[in-house]
Amino acid sequence: MELIYLIEGIIIGVAFSAPVGPVNIVCIQEAIRRGFAAGLAAGVGAVCADTLFAAIASYGTTAITGMLIGWAFWLQLIGGALLIAFGWRIALAAPYVGDGKLSSSSTLSTALGAFGLTLTNPVTVFGFVAVLGSLGSWAPRSGDYLGATSLVLGVFTGGAVWWVAVATVVGFVRSSLSDRVLTRINWVAGAILVAFGATMIVRLAFVPH
Repeated sequence: MELIYLIEGIIIGVAFSAPVGPVNIVCIQEAIRRGFAAGLAAGVGAVCADTLFAAIASYGTTAITGMLIGWAFWLQLIGGALLIAFGWRIALAAPYVGDGKLSSSSTLSTALGAFGLTLTNPVTVFGFVAVLGSLGSWAPRSGDYLGATSLVLGVFTGGAVWWVAVATVVGFVRSSLSDRVLTRINWVAGAILVAFGATMIVRLAFVPH
């Protein structure tokens, strides 16, 4: 039965990683600019945050869920500001494709940046709760920690496989990008991130806190 949960987790991990959003844009832009290692580091950072949310949902840690939701306003405010800062930096970045070689500190900072951005959207944990609820009898029962662990490992595996594939594809095409194309990519990616961040902050103004 644990194999079923693992497979379910892989599918869920891909489903949560694939949709285009601000974190995905950051990960893909890192892969375009600095190569496979940077894109994969950013992707894994985002996947780690998703895996944390999946663990909270799978193990039924309602206290942590409540704490995250209680801090949702401030976390999303910080997330919106970070998106604007990331977007501004990307839009003004020099149109230069790096050689793909990253120091260990650069790899870690890239992963932590994506992890932090993903973590500032704690409402994602409700997404995992909703998905687990929709699985019905196919979801691990309360107290089935082996099953829940299999599901969580599957979420991480699915997300990681997705980002290995994306970083690999981007790695193949990045060498053919000219400075002019890269500049436009930076402008578009930066503008989208700034728009995401501004929308997040403006939306918070209408949320009671």
